[in-house]
Amino acid sequence: MKDFLEKRWNITGGWVQISLIFIVFAITGSSSMIIGKYIMAFLGLSKDTSSPWIWYPCRILGIFILYQGLLLWIGFMFGQFKFFYAFEKKMWDRLLKPFRKKDV
Repeated sequence: MKDFLEKRWNITGGWVQISLIFIVFAITGSSSMIIGKYIMAFLGLSKDTSSPWIWYPCRILGIFILYQGLLLWIGFMFGQFKFFYAFEKKMWDRLLKPFRKKDV
């Protein structure tokens, strides 16, 4: 398993680096959900008073944007900024690929 992850993620730190990466993912996911709840409350959007057609897209988009920033920041705090910066570049490249102009 370790060799597979090291090869797939292009890392060389062994179990220590793999553990740090998993910890960053866990902290970022939990934090983005918790902070997102407070941001929605600050904006005055709640599940009880807002239309689901407004609340759910705002919640999903807000958490998605917050997650991206937190991933880099928490990754930096754990000394894994280089890995997470490359991870996000690859993710955004895949996400935006269908919207790019194709060369003729």
